[in-house]
Parts: sequence; structure tokens; C-alpha cells
Amino acid sequence: MPELNRRQQQAVEHIDSPLLVLAGAGSGKTRVITNKIAYLIQQCGHKAHTIASVTFTNKAAREMKERVAQIIPKSQIRGLRVSTFHTLGLNIIKSELTLLGLKSGFSIFDTHDSHALLKDIMRQLAFSSSSQPNEEFIKEYFESIARQISSWKNDCITPEQLAQQSAIDPAFAYSVKAYEQYNHHLRTYNAVDFDDLIMLPVLIFSYNPAILEKWRNRIRYLLVDEYQDTNTTQYQLVKLLVGDRTSLTVVGDDDQSIYCWRGAKPENLALLEKDFPQLKVIKLEQNYRSTKIILKAANTLIANNPHVFEKALWSDLGNGEPIRVMRVPDEHKEAERVISALVAHHFRYKKSYGDYAILYRGNHQSRLFEKQLREQQVPYFLSGGTSFFSYIEVRDMLSYLRLLVNPADDNAFLRIINTPRRQIGSATIEKLSQYCTQSNTGLLAGCEHLALNEFLPEKAVQKLNEFANWMQRLQKSAYEGNPIKAVEQLIVDIDYDTWLFETSNNEKQAEKRIENVNELVEWLKRLHDNEPESTLDDLVSKMILLDIMDRNEEDSEGDQVALMTMHASKGLEFPYVYIVGMEEELLPHRTSIEEDNIEEERRLCYVGITRAQKELTFSLTSKRRQYGEVVDCVPSRFLDELPEEDLEWLQGKQRLEAEERKELGRSSIAGIRDILG
Repeated sequence: MPELNRRQQQAVEHIDSPLLVLAGAGSGKTRVITNKIAYLIQQCGHKAHTIASVTFTNKAAREMKERVAQIIPKSQIRGLRVSTFHTLGLNIIKSELTLLGLKSGFSIFDTHDSHALLKDIMRQLAFSSSSQPNEEFIKEYFESIARQISSWKNDCITPEQLAQQSAIDPAFAYSVKAYEQYNHHLRTYNAVDFDDLIMLPVLIFSYNPAILEKWRNRIRYLLVDEYQDTNTTQYQLVKLLVGDRTSLTVVGDDDQSIYCWRGAKPENLALLEKDFPQLKVIKLEQNYRSTKIILKAANTLIANNPHVFEKALWSDLGNGEPIRVMRVPDEHKEAERVISALVAHHFRYKKSYGDYAILYRGNHQSRLFEKQLREQQVPYFLSGGTSFFSYIEVRDMLSYLRLLVNPADDNAFLRIINTPRRQIGSATIEKLSQYCTQSNTGLLAGCEHLALNEFLPEKAVQKLNEFANWMQRLQKSAYEGNPIKAVEQLIVDIDYDTWLFETSNNEKQAEKRIENVNELVEWLKRLHDNEPESTLDDLVSKMILLDIMDRNEEDSEGDQVALMTMHASKGLEFPYVYIVGMEEELLPHRTSIEEDNIEEERRLCYVGITRAQKELTFSLTSKRRQYGEVVDCVPSRFLDELPEEDLEWLQGKQRLEAEERKELGRSSIAGIRDILG
């Protein structure tokens, strides 16, 4: 990309009023944000520690900080806050613990912990005066209640605010009671969940003007990336921090809002004009990524959605190739045809496999493409695969660490009390839990109570005492000495390597699991080396946030074809893109059709199209197996909304061009040569 264009420069230098940068796909928004941070420091006299820039992923935050460091000396950016919304919220919570009734070392519950807690609460709550919810009830209603509680938190609605409506509907009253009990148990465990990381700071600021003023003085200028993805609570946090000042720049694109299903409110962009009457809007419409034909398709498609702010992307990169559309008999032929075309293109034009991406609406569509790639011996990367933090051994270690920094974390206690086995049976745990419930005590603290002798046999009490004393010694070591050495000692004390060999299917699997534990320790070491003053609870908080936020942020490494959902592709770009499954009930998705939510599906298709730099290909089938039966497929309505003159339709039965067939033959020979070494 050349130096800043005229509109980018205007966005960087505008400081007289709040600013909305309406940044189309590939228009250089990160460049604007990083240059504006440099401008605020070098030209406007802002101290780096008074500037905060927030975004939605750790990956985006890292990239932003690295790019700022390339523009101005590191000595000038010391103290600069570049983070996710949730990391900013976590820092605010840590600073204001007493107001929230939390103690240091509080736990951050991930989805697994939150769901386990909510299911326990649902088992305890009666739906009506005469019945307890059984497992069938929980199975049927759990997901909707969990989503409802998360939605209430994202809208900054407390159980107290909902209490008056509870008398209207028993089902609603049950959900509110579950929400109330869920929050109560979180505080009992000295814990917060992921949604609390934004909601609690908003509540603190809303009811404590002095605290709000303190944070406004700390953050004198706020920049927000991907503003169209903010939910109600995030929007409130921004409003509270900025107040009536002009020190706000937000960057967003309503056409790329594809996360409404998890609380994002693209209308927050429109609200800015109401809440900040002096708002200046600057549109970035020059695209530095894609050809004119690709951008024309994107513009034509998205024009079918209503807009508060009109914009049209344009490019200087030439017309480019027509958009190809493959129609094939079924999903097996689709995978075969797409991969054949990809491999032929790769060999014909000598391109890297990393230049190609296959995008789809749902993860279930990837299986047949993986099969074809393996058969063609093509390296590929599957986004949304198994997260490092989802491995049992990693979760075990994190549970130990969570209990070390937060002895009230009963969820962590229950996970590791018998891992490895300590001759502490389920009957002992059940009686310990009953005793702790009656005495309003955490499970770890209860292990040392003298009154336990009245409930449990002497040997069981002895085992619980030994565990509690050992945890205390480790805790002392972690906080008085080197926290990493304490973690290493923990692993030695429980002889975890032996446990992994005993519980793994084979030696190779055990070695892999030990390798994962070692990688976790190395990761903690790197975090500690970067910030030597950090305590164990600082390190654990960072790891938990990484766990929750980075599950869908895997980076494709090396020369590999990328397979991913269109949601996961946002923010990425590839020279050659295949969007597969362009059919009604796939894209747009059946649920969106039923709920009349086509606009978001159209935005999702727009995001997919604008990932392509040089060439774009769509595929669709005549028939597809869905829900156990073969059904006739209807082409996606979005294909009808694209410029017909720019589409090159390829019939499903059409043979590959002679040149492509030759290239495929060469690729097969090359594969055989690789096998033979």
C-alpha cells in the first residue's frame, strides 16, 4: 500500500470532534488506527499511557501494537494500552475489586465452567412448586437459558431489573431465578464469567462517578476497532469512558457485521450520531486488496441491504478475472471438482498452496474437502480445529493453577481432587460438599475443618487434610518465590507424567500429552519473562483469557490451503478464494430464512467475497444429503443478486480444459515422486 491516501490522512489528523471512520473491506483501517496513535503521541502531545485502543481479538491487538512500534520508537509508546475489550475490562475489575466483593486471584469461568455451574443450578431449582427439573428438561432448555443469561449480561440487565417481570410467565421466572443463582454462585466461588468482564466495569462506572472520573483521567483518548461488532454493554463502556469529550475515534463497517447471533449490534454505528452530535464521518472506500470485478460483485450484493451510511468500494488493481460459478451434481462431486480445479491452478501457475482458501457456511461442510485434499496429498489447514486449551491434560493443569490462585474455586477443586487418584472417593466428595454447603464454606477450606471428623472416617479426613496442606505449601512457594518453579514443583509432586502414561491409550499418546503440559509451562515462562513482576494470578488470568478468546484465532502456518467458515475468515485475505455451498438453506442458512434474518447472511456472503484478492469461484450442487436424506438444492438468492455479466457459469458435467487435465496429470506424477522419495 502507498502512503496514506487523502481520506486516511484526514482520519488520522481529525481530533476536533468524535470521529467515525467507515472503513470498507481492505481499505487500510489498521493503518489508520496505528498512524493515529502515532499522531496523537508525536503531534498532539498525548502521553502513550493515556491512550487506549481496543479491538476484539488478541491477534488483532498484537498486530496493532507491533505496527505502532514500527512507526515510532518503543520508548515513546511505553504504557500504551492496546488490548481486547475483555482485557481492558479485566484490568478495571482488578483495580476495583472491593466494590465488587471480589478477592484477588478471582477465577474467570470459561464456557465449560459456566455451563457446568448452570446445569447444577438447574438441577437444584424447581420449575414449579411441585417438580424438580429432570435431565430431559435440562437437555431441552439448557442451551436457551444459557443464551438468555449471556444476552442479558450483554445488554447490561441485572437479575434485580428483571424481577418485576417474573410474575408474568413461569418459564421467564425460572430463567431469571437461574440467572440470579448463577451470579450468586459465581461470587461465592470468587469468580466472574466472560460476559462479566464488560458488564461489571459498566456497573461500577454507572454507580460510582468518582471511579469513572478516575478512569477517564487514565484514558484520555479512546480508539475502537471493529465497532460494528460491539454489543450494548461494550457500547455503554465506550460512552462512559469518553463522556462529553471529543477524544474518540471508532472504526467500523456495518456491511461486515456478522456476529448479531452473539450480541453484536450494528445499529451502534447509527447510535453514535445521536449520542455524539458533533460526530464527524470519514469514509474509506478505496480498496487495496481486490480486483474491480470482485468489488463490483460485493457492492452490488450488499446494496440490497438497507444502509445508514452509504459507501461503495473501488480499486485501482484492474478488472481481473470473471467470477466462476461451478454447478455440480452433489456434494461429493463439488469437493472433487473444487479440489481438482485448485490443484490444477496451483501447478499451472506455480502458486503457493497458502494462496488458496475454501470458505463455507458451516464446519460440517469441510469433511469432504479434507478427504479430497488428503487424497491429492495437498497440505491444508483447518480453522476451528481442536484448541490447545481443550486438551484434558491442559485443562487439568489450568484447574490446579486456578485453585492455587483462588482457593474458593470449587469447580477447579472438583476437577483435580482425584487427578491423579488420591484415594478420595465420590462418597467422600459428596459428604464434603454437603458439609461445606451447610457451613457456607469453600471445598478446599472445608478440607481443614475439625468438624469434618463428625461426617467422615478418619482416613478420608486425613487425605483431605494432606491435600489442603500441600496446596497451601505450593501457594506460599508461588507467591513468595518464583511462580514458575512452583508450577514445575506441582507437576513433580503429583507425578503427572506417570499418570498420563497410565491413562493414555498408548505410549505415543502419553508422550504427546506430556509435550502439551510442557508447552503450557513454557508458555507461562514466556509470559513471566516478558513481565517479571507478574504474580501467578496475573499469569493464570492471561492464560484463561487466551483460552477463551483464541480458540478461533489459529494462524495458518506454512504452505497450506486454508479451510474455514466465512465467520472465521473475517479479517483475512487470500489471492484465490472458493466459496462453496452457494445454495438456499446453506447460504442463506435455513434458520436465517425462517427467522427472516437474510440481511446478516448477505453481509456474511459479502465478507466471503471481499476475502478474495485476484480470483473468486463459487460452487453449488443440484442435490445434497441433508438430515439423512437427499434433497434437491436451489441456487442461493445471492447468486441472482450478483452482476450477471461478470459471472462465468461452468456446467457440472463439463470436462476440465485440456491444459488443466495436463496439469492434474503432472500433479499426480509429482505426488508419486514424493512418495517414492
